[in-house]
Amino acid sequence: MSTETFQYAAATAQLPHTAADLSRYSSLTSTVPKELVHRAAVAEVLLTGWRRCAENRFTLSAQWPRGHSFFTAVNGTHYDPLMVAETIRQVGSLIAHVEFDVPLGHQFQMRDLEVAVEPQHLRVEHIPASLELDVTYTETKQRRRGHTAARYQAVVRRDGHVVATGGASYTCVSSEVYERLRGKRAEGDALPALRLTAPVSPQSVGRMSPMDVVLSPLGEPGRWQLRVDTRHPILFDHPVDHIPGMMLIEAARQATAAVLKKASPSAEAFLPVRIVNEFQRYAELHTPCVVEARLLPTGSGDGLVLVSAEQEGERLFTATVAARALHS
Repeated sequence: MSTETFQYAAATAQLPHTAADLSRYSSLTSTVPKELVHRAAVAEVLLTGWRRCAENRFTLSAQWPRGHSFFTAVNGTHYDPLMVAETIRQVGSLIAHVEFDVPLGHQFQMRDLEVAVEPQHLRVEHIPASLELDVTYTETKQRRRGHTAARYQAVVRRDGHVVATGGASYTCVSSEVYERLRGKRAEGDALPALRLTAPVSPQSVGRMSPMDVVLSPLGEPGRWQLRVDTRHPILFDHPVDHIPGMMLIEAARQATAAVLKKASPSAEAFLPVRIVNEFQRYAELHTPCVVEARLLPTGSGDGLVLVSAEQEGERLFTATVAARALHS
């Protein structure tokens, strides 16, 4: 289970009326308000617009930058599939707030998220990638106090070509309910912090910078401790009381790269082509988290890896990652 907890100060709870002010410039592009996708930094907002097409169907627009400090191009040539995952995550937050009337300040619990990409349309070109998302909500739940859960599927197109497909599901609760569910853990700072552990070699997990490595060695093949650096400006875009879901997905990607690198040492990089993630429990900040990965048999040319994460013997996350070797 991954929860998005974004704190809204009184000064930001009332969104500025920029849409009305700029109505005479309807052809210009800007991001949606950062609060609606649970981000503190405007630079991390990927969605640029939306419209409702039917009761449970929406069209959204997005833009991927040619370069990003964390979602770096795989092998310098392909957009990071985890940027696709983040785009699909942002869809759920945006539509919940603007179309299903979920108040700002509600807490979202991600249940699952999956992404599949078409590598031939994922290449970084000479301008940022402009995208259109066709999103269909296959399940929505309402209770007396409003929208509480949903499942949606997305088709992501670039220049008319399908670049990715994916989907996610979530539940959402008020901040009061969340605090009751989480107890003292919702306070975050009330518990002692874990010592920041040393990273594995960045090159062994498909990374360039040690700062972006989320795995620490345990001295056993296929097992690592999750390296939780709450100062990371992207993974911890704002203070939270748990390990973010996107960090667990990144851990799955890095563990996959480590396993496949041993199996195919000549490969320059590994491009995830399909990622299926399930979140079973909250991932706590103050408890060591062990990540395990093992190679699965596959009939295709892509490597297939099963990744799991546990805390105190309890499974909290699983991912199946299919990745393709890239060569120069």
